[in-house]
Order: sequence, then C-alpha cells, then structure tokens
Amino acid sequence: MIATRVLTGAALDAALDDVAQLRITVFRDWPYLYDGDVAYERDYLQSYRDSAGAILVGAYDGDRLVGASTGTPMGDHADEFAAAFAGTGLDLSEIFYCAESVLLPAYRGQGLGHAFFDAREDHARRLGFTKSAFCGVLRPDNHPLMPADYAPLDPFWRKRGYAPLPGVVAQFRWKDIDQPAETDHPLQFWMRDL
Repeated sequence: MIATRVLTGAALDAALDDVAQLRITVFRDWPYLYDGDVAYERDYLQSYRDSAGAILVGAYDGDRLVGASTGTPMGDHADEFAAAFAGTGLDLSEIFYCAESVLLPAYRGQGLGHAFFDAREDHARRLGFTKSAFCGVLRPDNHPLMPADYAPLDPFWRKRGYAPLPGVVAQFRWKDIDQPAETDHPLQFWMRDL
C-alpha cells in the first residue's frame, strides 16, 4: 500500500536528497531526457529549503520514497520565471508554482498524480494563493528519442482544470542524455484558478 505524506520545514529538508535521486532517475526518460547529477540537484532543490511556503508531497512504499511532488510560491522562483510571464499582466504573488512530479514507473496509474495535485492545491489555498501553475517541457513530435507509445499528460492536466498559457514559455538549461553539453529547453506554462 502506497502512502502519501505532506512534508514541510525540516521534514521536507530531510527528504530532499531522496527527491534528487528520484528526479535524476525519472527525468532521464522522455520527455525530459535529463542527464542529471547530484551537484546540480542540490543547487536546484535549495529553493525549497529557502522557501517558507514550500511543500513536498511524498509517495512512500513503506519507508522508501517512490514518488515526490513539490511546490512553492511562484515569487520564490521569480528569477527563473519573470521573463516567461513578462507582459501577461499576471501577478506572480497570486500564483503557486506546482513544480516537479516524479514517480517511479511501477507506481504509476494508481491515482498518485491526483493526490500530488490535490495536496499542493490545498496547500496553496491555505496560503492564500488564487492560481496554480506548472510547466512542462516542449519537444518536437519528430524527436528521435520519443517512444512510439508515448502518451502526453495533457488530457490529465486539462481534466484537473489546467490550460496552457499562450506564449508563456520559460527557458531552462540542462544536459540531455544524447548531448555533449547543456542546451536550452522550452517549458510551457499551464495554469488554473484555485
């Protein structure tokens, strides 16, 4: 039986090394193709340690973390996202950022994706946010590493009330598994009212 736990503060901090390993493992697959390392992960995850409003929703098989979903106030990521939201008229202080959701393949299809979003959205409402957003990587349909059986998560996200924000695309750098160095990657923002 898989249990989900909401972690904040010191409990969140204590779980971040396990989250780093999950991110490296899960994001190595399509569509992220991330060739990650622990040093990059520690630097990236620091924003969750620094944010008083951060949340980590962990999925546990016994004591083993098999999935995780994070979130913070969007303002805690303003440096990365300000350019994407420029000119939209949206106030970043009203938006809660639902960051990654990573789940080992053997545990998918059991409703944990909904549990991850439910917990983060409830947390955001308690903190007074009126909107929830996330972003997903954009890859070309003819990418040579796209699996033949790939099914995008767009229908799941739409069912939860999210819609893409036209023109709101962030740029992030990471090293793909088939590339010699880091490259820029576009990530499309999706949002819904809470």
